[in-house]
Amino acid sequence: MGDPILSMSSMTVQFGGVRACDSIDMEIERGELFALIGPNGAGKTTLVNSVTGIYVPRPDASIDFHPRSGGDVDLLSLRPFEIARSGVARTFQNLGLFQSENLLTNLMLGRYTHEKTGVLSGGLFSRRAVRNELRSREAIEQIIDLLQLGEYRRDLVGELPYGVQKRIELGRVLVMEPELLMLDEPMAGMSVDEKRDMVGYIFDIRAALGTTVLLIEHDMGVVMAIADRVMVIESGERIALGGPAEVQQDEHVISAYLGTA
Repeated sequence: MGDPILSMSSMTVQFGGVRACDSIDMEIERGELFALIGPNGAGKTTLVNSVTGIYVPRPDASIDFHPRSGGDVDLLSLRPFEIARSGVARTFQNLGLFQSENLLTNLMLGRYTHEKTGVLSGGLFSRRAVRNELRSREAIEQIIDLLQLGEYRRDLVGELPYGVQKRIELGRVLVMEPELLMLDEPMAGMSVDEKRDMVGYIFDIRAALGTTVLLIEHDMGVVMAIADRVMVIESGERIALGGPAEVQQDEHVISAYLGTA
């Protein structure tokens, strides 16, 4: 790989006698859209959960993040909030928004990784607290513009359409300013038009923010149309890795998705 942003080797996660991920090796190149696909229960979300510190893989595994600032960050040595602060963030399959709060409040909650003032400093509205508040507001406004959420600024999130809520969920992660953004089924439950819009936003995110994207998605039409590279896992094992056209012709992938005669 030319410039990897994430390197993973021997990544094994075991629950009792079941290996949800089995000795997976991969690298994600900086700036690419890397798609992770596989049947339900293949281990896709388990892999992402391991990168973000929710699951702990076996001791021989390694997961290293390579930020723009230089150096290697051993993600397995960090707690989840430290991983987010280092520049790795993710969305979840299910919405985790505060339904009774408005758009601005939900996005502001995503700025916790950049919070540098304590309760006393914030309460007294010190100079440092004011600078931090202004910086957060600026970052939030950029994301509101990027995701075209301005018209929903004061609306309660729970009263908005599902597709808009998915955009807000994405926005709350983006205000964390991640270098590596992992999207776990961001288009699940969306209409064709909403999916088309979401694809556009993902391209805009890469172009405007320079964000590397790891995408988990079941819509193969979307994946094969937009991904730079695709990795396929089945029963916790990597069975294919390459460009979309190459992966579509792989016999193991055809067997995993379509079955064999």
